[in-house]
Amino acid sequence: MKRPNNLQNNSKNSLIEKYHLYKGEKLNWLQVTLRLERSIISLIFPWVLFCTAYGVLISFFYHLGVPIAFSNPNSIVTNAVLSFNIGFTLLLVFRTNTAHDRFWEGRQLWGSLVNTSRNLTRGIWIIVKEKTPQDRLQKEAIVRLVTAFAVAMKLHLRSAPLDTQLASLMSEEQYLELQNTNHPALQIAYWIGDYLQDQHDQNCLNVYQLTTLHNCVDDLVDILGGCERILKTPLPLIYTIKLRQLLLIFCLILPLEIVSFLNWWTGIVMAFVSFTLLSIEQIGSEIEEPFGFDPNDLPLNAICNTISNNVEELIRLASNSVRSS
Repeated sequence: MKRPNNLQNNSKNSLIEKYHLYKGEKLNWLQVTLRLERSIISLIFPWVLFCTAYGVLISFFYHLGVPIAFSNPNSIVTNAVLSFNIGFTLLLVFRTNTAHDRFWEGRQLWGSLVNTSRNLTRGIWIIVKEKTPQDRLQKEAIVRLVTAFAVAMKLHLRSAPLDTQLASLMSEEQYLELQNTNHPALQIAYWIGDYLQDQHDQNCLNVYQLTTLHNCVDDLVDILGGCERILKTPLPLIYTIKLRQLLLIFCLILPLEIVSFLNWWTGIVMAFVSFTLLSIEQIGSEIEEPFGFDPNDLPLNAICNTISNNVEELIRLASNSVRSS
């Protein structure tokens, strides 16, 4: 009886299932690997090719008898190179960890957006009183604006234009107004807050309920501000410049250290080493700004779809409850 459960758990932990949960797409193992690697390989391939050719060139000169190798393991030059390697590795680790921290903070903010959206839509639906059938239609329109806020926030972080998904979540007049707005997400937050205030003025909300729901709207704006902080405050460029300088120096020095041991294998080893180090550096550059379209960026489309599904399910369940009663 336990074996199927173990198999099911292993299936959920597989690369295919993780990618499906992450991106919402069902691909095989090879397709997942190629898609994740594609954006990195295309950028680092010329440098890997250069390092490989350089390694082969060093092997050629060494084969001709040119004294270019660091053959003495106890020499001052070798020890200096070793110290350089340690410092370079530490900087590479720092760069990667910093990029991951920014990526994870972005994921936490979008996770908070999902929770806040659920709390706000549930609060609006349960707390706001309905006096006429028109009130229910207005309530449905407002909770869909919560989804619209998430979609507008995604488009804002990606510097993308308004799309049809956003248009489907609001009236035509509202969509036209958003097209002339500098910050659509903030405008949507204003509409939600204005609706809540109007319901309080109509005695459909007391002041405590109004405060609670307004706090949820404030949380949406705070989450938006947190994502903007990540987007508009990149890692200081000097770190990226210095790391790439050290990476280039490392790839120029390494063949001189290993050619006396590897000879014609130096080029192949340089291809592997340069591919590994350049991949790590490029991954850091990619996840440093986690809101884009790269395969390794946050799955913002899937998160927005989750919020949309939660809202639509709330509306559907509430409608069914009214019919059954």
